[in-house]
Amino acid sequence: MATPQTPYEAVLHAARDVTRLDSALDAEMLGAALLGSVYAVAETDRETAVREFVTGFLAATARRRSAAATTIRAVFAALVPDAEGAARVRPGAYAPDWAAQLGRVHLTGTWAYGDVYGDQTSYLATFAYDDVEGGPEHAMVALVDHNIGITKDVFVGGPAGRIVEQAREICTEDEFTWFRTEDAARMHAEVSRHLAITDQLGELPGQGSLATDRALVGARLAVLPGPAGAPDAEVATPATEAERTRLVRGFLGSPEAARFGLDAATDAELPSLHFCLGLLLDHAASFPDADPMRWSPTVAELLLLDWVHRRAVLDMDDAAMLPRVLRGWTAYASRQRGLPVAAARRTDEAIEEMVPEFARLYSTGERRSPATAAVAQLMADGVDPDDPAALDAWIEANRHRLTDDPA
Repeated sequence: MATPQTPYEAVLHAARDVTRLDSALDAEMLGAALLGSVYAVAETDRETAVREFVTGFLAATARRRSAAATTIRAVFAALVPDAEGAARVRPGAYAPDWAAQLGRVHLTGTWAYGDVYGDQTSYLATFAYDDVEGGPEHAMVALVDHNIGITKDVFVGGPAGRIVEQAREICTEDEFTWFRTEDAARMHAEVSRHLAITDQLGELPGQGSLATDRALVGARLAVLPGPAGAPDAEVATPATEAERTRLVRGFLGSPEAARFGLDAATDAELPSLHFCLGLLLDHAASFPDADPMRWSPTVAELLLLDWVHRRAVLDMDDAAMLPRVLRGWTAYASRQRGLPVAAARRTDEAIEEMVPEFARLYSTGERRSPATAAVAQLMADGVDPDDPAALDAWIEANRHRLTDDPA
């Protein structure tokens, strides 16, 4: 057979055996995998790229009458119903019996599970075809990562019952995880909101089945009650100045602050104490789902070993104070959120283990951004950043450090 000359011909060739599949589910999984290659190579707005590809494919293959061609057209129309021309597509006369069941599923259950810290939440929904010819009951799983603010991975497969029970058992056996029945509208809202961000990524997260299952997940999400009917969205926003003040006062009056000697800081320590508290709140505000009380070993690591070196200039007093403030704040936040004692202890132990590497990075400055490095040098040279004349003079004298132009 000649090599396919267009992407559409390549898809037709790859789907040549679609009529030999056993069910509508198998066909939809094949169709999603084929569209996954379009999703994966798109540089931006991946969902739109898939929709436009399907629109073009349906137009280019409108006169094809083979059973394979008419069936894969029906599969794509079921997966991407908002593509132009999709509403007019019908399975051909020689399509398999299961073709009439493409996309005709109903929801049978919704759950969510994740870690107690709130780093990640997995949403799990199960579906059954309206007719058994469509295929077996199956599950959709979407992993939302709250630290990077995206739907990090998705998966569609079965058997549905086994997937649900495995997730339940794992969470039952692990004190650092939870499992619950979830509101279907909230699931739709949360997965869709984070998936929209994923669709805009220039580079997708590695591994997983995000690309191959994305189109089928979109079709299954459409079966759930719409986000407009969801309960109030659980989207945290950065704290206002008044809220920050209230949070700091609440912490400084807490037993956790007393445990680390922060409730009775000396006059000399107060500037560093409040500067470090401000850093913790600023770091929390940098997350897509901002929450100053959501801390975990991972969030603490992001602060101590990365963010603070790129975004702030610490003097020696600040560097000595920051781990102590972080340990007190995370302990306080854990109690406020009702986390297990073991979970709070794990975070505290993780911070202790990070301190040597934090100190090393502070001393080497190797993770400073160019702007932070410039401010650090300015302060080392004794220049007051609030003195415009002194600042201008320093910039002129150090222009060779700040630009690639030696002049």
